[in-house]
Amino acid sequence: MAIILDSLLPPSRPALPTRFSTPFPSSASCLCTRRNQLITAFSIPRRNAMALILSSSCIFSDVGLHDEIAFAEPSSSVEFREYIDTFDGYSLKYPQNWIQVRGAGADIFFRDPFVLDENLSVEMSSPSSSRYKTVEDLGPPEEAGKKVLKQYLTEFMSTRLGVRRESNILSTSSRVADDGKLYYQVEVNIKSYANTNELAVMPQDRVSRLEWDRRYLSVLGVENNRLYELRLQTPESVFVEEENDLRQVMDSFRVNKVFG
Repeated sequence: MAIILDSLLPPSRPALPTRFSTPFPSSASCLCTRRNQLITAFSIPRRNAMALILSSSCIFSDVGLHDEIAFAEPSSSVEFREYIDTFDGYSLKYPQNWIQVRGAGADIFFRDPFVLDENLSVEMSSPSSSRYKTVEDLGPPEEAGKKVLKQYLTEFMSTRLGVRRESNILSTSSRVADDGKLYYQVEVNIKSYANTNELAVMPQDRVSRLEWDRRYLSVLGVENNRLYELRLQTPESVFVEEENDLRQVMDSFRVNKVFG
């Protein structure tokens, strides 16, 4: 059973002006002044504006929603929802304007509606074939990072001619969260190159070009004898802009005991 909770920052939107609260302007200059005041009052960042349009919870958060709670994320301008899976035993927070995609192969999958290469997913080891006691069963964080990268490269194997991948581990670390459990964090970069004309006979006609350049961030935790992995993917071109929000998602990931 999964529960999604809204976590909303106190909105910075001004209150709507009351209709007919002021006399109707009697001149063109008054109309222009009034229009400029309204435009200034309602100017908000593009990302926040689109999130407002897509998220009905921003408009109806106080109407008949019993599973929503509000909490502040003072270091971010993005509003978050909390996803709790009580059946499989994990929880996380994600940007509230991200869209859930079903049938994506992972246990849960959300993606950014604007940056289509930006997404998150959760995967778990099989309960019948794994007997993990702690994330340290993977070895130190550096060894876990090598396994994570190897798994990514295996998944991205291509049968296309002229395709090659460049990859490197950017960082590995461990932390003890507020639930007392140990988590590993791994960051890798993978670039994909492909030839513009893979069937060309002459090497000079097979020009290699960059297809994509992405940052992959993983959080690993163990509970219920299972290995859990939160995966975040984002283009390197937007990583700096999105980094704070992505790290909040990483820090929110928890694995929970399943009873019954």
